[in-house]
Amino acid sequence: MTDNTQSLNSDIAAMAEKEFEGVYGRYRITSTDELEVQRYRLALLLCGVAFTAGLGQWLMIGPTWAWLWLLPMSIGLGLALNWIHIYLRPLHQALKLLWALGCLGAVVMAWSIGTDTMLSTVAAQPAWTWAIGPLFAALTGVGFKEFFCFGRPEAIGLTLLIPIALLGHLSGLMSGSIVMGLLGSAALLLLVLALRKFGMDAAADVGDKSVFAYLSNQQANEAL
Repeated sequence: MTDNTQSLNSDIAAMAEKEFEGVYGRYRITSTDELEVQRYRLALLLCGVAFTAGLGQWLMIGPTWAWLWLLPMSIGLGLALNWIHIYLRPLHQALKLLWALGCLGAVVMAWSIGTDTMLSTVAAQPAWTWAIGPLFAALTGVGFKEFFCFGRPEAIGLTLLIPIALLGHLSGLMSGSIVMGLLGSAALLLLVLALRKFGMDAAADVGDKSVFAYLSNQQANEAL
């Protein structure tokens, strides 16, 4: 009876999986895929909330304690990069590397100049932007992926505004108020992007798994 029950449960689970026709064949969206998508969306939302709250606190209260929001923002982005479905492995690994470099740079800054003055130092001395810049470069990569896959206007806004703001600050061509305005707009767009994703089918975020299988087979054949 137990074996029959387990077999029935397996059949039901298999039927519950959604099957799609991909470029290189048919593939299924499993419950594991759907769970990863939900985790990705929650992580992206955490990143967006922290980014927005940190800038809001900086503008209304000052930068002294706003650095605390870098912690949930970094965690949210790191988790999002862990669960995001990007089938070009070099690109996925590059985004993870940028995230790691940005986190390391933030730790070095905190150790060197103290947490209380981290953000004010970045504002006063643009060269320090190189320390945490990779973190925002990784976030820009997520925005580019979202625009490339779904064409969402908030995604392209996020992708453009962050590098423009950071490059404008590094070059000294933009005032602090303009840089903060651009970053604030990017943070709000990230929040909109994250919230809108909860209304999408999980299959959209998973993408065409047949492409991943094809690329994996190619890499395996090249390794032989």
